[in-house]
Amino acid sequence: KSILISCPHENASTKFLAPYTSFSRIHQKSVTCLDISSGGGLGVSTSTDGTMKIWQAANGEIRVSLAWMFSVVFDIPEALKAMTLVRLSTPSGSRVQLGERGAFLHLHEHSLCFHAGILDTAVVDRGRNVLSCSRDGTARLWDCGKSACLGVIADCGSPVNGIAAGAADSSLHLGTPEKPPSEREVGTEGKILLLAREDKKLQGVGLQSRQPVFLFVGSDAFNCCTFLSSTYILAGTQDGNIYQLDVRNTDAPIQVIHRSGAPVLSLLPYRDGFIASQGDGTCFIVQQDLDYVLDLTEADCDPVYKVASWEKEIYTCCRDGIVRRYQLSDL
Repeated sequence: KSILISCPHENASTKFLAPYTSFSRIHQKSVTCLDISSGGGLGVSTSTDGTMKIWQAANGEIRVSLAWMFSVVFDIPEALKAMTLVRLSTPSGSRVQLGERGAFLHLHEHSLCFHAGILDTAVVDRGRNVLSCSRDGTARLWDCGKSACLGVIADCGSPVNGIAAGAADSSLHLGTPEKPPSEREVGTEGKILLLAREDKKLQGVGLQSRQPVFLFVGSDAFNCCTFLSSTYILAGTQDGNIYQLDVRNTDAPIQVIHRSGAPVLSLLPYRDGFIASQGDGTCFIVQQDLDYVLDLTEADCDPVYKVASWEKEIYTCCRDGIVRRYQLSDL
């Protein structure tokens, strides 16, 4: 299922890996987003066919189907295995959560106040709070238990395409809150929120303090961002650049990876490296212990919108309507 191609004179090697399994019957049209549960048994995905589906990761058998859902984040925290949390966005831009016994939590403040869709979400700690970002330029913190907005973390004046929350390096000064945090705010201390902005800026904000930490200007609109560690972060742009930055000093990137001019659509930490997907069908893995780049094949020229992983299995979703599973243990 793989082939290694190298160019010794250029000191370059790439291993191309074919999918172990392809699921073509989960959705009828483009698959826009997916994730895998913490135990690896379930997948969840959304499609332009207007459905969200939960399915068996082993064989693609559909377990639950819901209509009119456009994007999704799926999370089963280890401490909350009795509850399945599904956050998704409706066509109006409102955010809902499917919780225990099918209860729905409407996180609607973005759309009601600004008539702008939610573009990304992030889970804080074990999931009592979640974060969202929107075309209205804001990032907001939500209390899941009371279906309430706990506050605006940042107001950028430009659409925020992606967010990521993570523990900050101890040497980083995150600022002090102007007022004491709500007792409903859980797990925000010592964390930094990354904002991938449409105006070519990557911003870091103290999650509890709401104070700016850094601002980095890239080559084009930032689409996505993620943490590699408490020190190192990644962010991808519309013109195909992947920036690796040290949060302690963002004046200049550690490195800039550019494989094509296609938009970087998703970034996912993986072992001691990361997985990236792009708008030209490229999906690749960079790891420190590999002397080659690993390319995940078969998407051809269709955008790969999202990547998820569980142990040695990688899942991708694509505009061609296929969910692909790659088995890295085969290498």
